[in-house]
Amino acid sequence: MTDRLLTRPFVLAWMANMAQGMAFTMFLHFPGFLKSLGAGEVEIGLIVGLTAVASIAVRPSVGRAMDERGRRPVILFGNIVNVAILALYLTVNQLGVWLYIVRIVHGFAEALLFTALFTYGADQVPASRRTEGIALFGISGMLPIALGGVLGDVVLARWDFRVFFVVVLGFGILSLLLSLPLPESHLTGQPGQRPKRFLASVTQKNLLPLWWVTLVFSLALTAYFTFLKTFVLDTGIGSVGLFFSAYAATAIGLRLFAAWLPDRVGPKRVLYPALGSMVLGFVVLASAAGAGAIAVAGVLCGAGHGYAFPIVMGMVVSRAADVDRGSAMAIFTGLFDVGALLGGPVFGAIIRFGSYAAMFLAAAGWMLVGGLVYAFWDRSNPMAPSATRRRRLGGTSMIPGESAVVLPDTDP
Repeated sequence: MTDRLLTRPFVLAWMANMAQGMAFTMFLHFPGFLKSLGAGEVEIGLIVGLTAVASIAVRPSVGRAMDERGRRPVILFGNIVNVAILALYLTVNQLGVWLYIVRIVHGFAEALLFTALFTYGADQVPASRRTEGIALFGISGMLPIALGGVLGDVVLARWDFRVFFVVVLGFGILSLLLSLPLPESHLTGQPGQRPKRFLASVTQKNLLPLWWVTLVFSLALTAYFTFLKTFVLDTGIGSVGLFFSAYAATAIGLRLFAAWLPDRVGPKRVLYPALGSMVLGFVVLASAAGAGAIAVAGVLCGAGHGYAFPIVMGMVVSRAADVDRGSAMAIFTGLFDVGALLGGPVFGAIIRFGSYAAMFLAAAGWMLVGGLVYAFWDRSNPMAPSATRRRRLGGTSMIPGESAVVLPDTDP
């Protein structure tokens, strides 16, 4: 038994997730491609949000498949579909039905990979270091945010979107190759345990506040993940690479050197300042007049994301039974697609009938109000360090508001 984080399965999954993350985050530049085809802001929001339609629809099946059949088959199938659909972007040369089909299937592939790889990574993390381990695994998703934006800038400065899509396809193939040697998760197929229905995980009382704060967080992310590219093109302020480099560097720095903080002082004591940092980041974006402001906004938003994502994901993993982890993670990751589906058209409409400044302020207001609602809703659950309390209770989660689920203290 060991509390070691950097096991072979953890590292392999980390590398595979980073490769597929590069393939996904380079699509930060995709709104520029759509604009070159003649799409307006509202249509860009709808097209970008289309990936969420298939992704949301397939999430219940993905969750059940992981809980009943294992993580590995879902990861491999997702990679194969992802490689095929990335290749098909080379056939898109106009707005129309074919583009919509490609986007929907891309959403299906991303649902499989995002859910399965993060679930697999969470499986490898010992309960006593849960938030820290998830934060470190999440670096594999944060690095592409920085590198994908910059690499996209470099590729598009020298070549066109055809070369861009070839580079993206290369990362998709690399993710598939890195996934091939992954062993099955040790949490799959535990004897004597059967997963609940997917709907039961959706409605589990102590998970409902976490579903809400995840939706708040994910919808707000749409403001810059979807529209920062067109903001830069229209205003000439800063660059996509500058914002996301500052964003990812800050998040990665916190996860490398202070990932232990939520487990030490309590996740909520770190979560609330993290959400507040993102609110400030949106306010800075709304008033940005130069590249310096874009960088500052990237630091503030990156600090918020750097902590908020692993903290909420860690609480989801802690409150769900191990046998239902696949379904719980399918819901958690699926809410990011719900956020994109809702946020894209809404924020696009605010830009069209208002301005970019109004859109960023709307995102700030949404996050502030949503965070306050979460704080009130989840007030019955503790702010104390969950890992410490579990160790005192002999590995059993008996925290008020959490289900009484036996949670291992060490990694098998």
